[in-house]
Amino acid sequence: MKDLPLSKVYQLLEPGPVVLLTTARKGHANVMTMSWHMMVEFEPPLIACVVSNANHSFAALRTTRECVIAVPALELAPKVVKVGNCSGRDVEKFEKFGLTPVPAERVAPPLVAECFANFECQVADTRFVNLYNLFVLEVLKAWIDPAQKNPKTIHHHGYGRFAVDGAMIKLKSRMR
Repeated sequence: MKDLPLSKVYQLLEPGPVVLLTTARKGHANVMTMSWHMMVEFEPPLIACVVSNANHSFAALRTTRECVIAVPALELAPKVVKVGNCSGRDVEKFEKFGLTPVPAERVAPPLVAECFANFECQVADTRFVNLYNLFVLEVLKAWIDPAQKNPKTIHHHGYGRFAVDGAMIKLKSRMR
């Protein structure tokens, strides 16, 4: 074993696929790239996510208490990175990056048409927002695009490096 700088731990323990998070405030929709999230409960589905208070989306999420988590496939990776490399304070991201906002059923923020899954969410718990910028979201409605067969997701490993979903294996498990 060899020492690993603590600043590199996140590169080995990333929580899941890179997603897009949409918010809407004062009639303006925004989209940001996010990779700090995790499931915390199955039913109802609860997702914990970190949205930095430096991000333009933070104030909208905190104020409106709703968002959409959209899951992009590998083909969207270049756009997803570009979305993450600019701020909604300066750029209308849907328009600039050719993403299609689709009205959601239960929340004001839009779905992202190009993503293979979209989850309409409301903030369920804010106890850790002031300490860690961590929101707990409840999924109210979930959407899947059946036209996107076997989508591959991307996983951030830092410094512009991403892993892509690989082969699936099946092992006996009592977990569902």
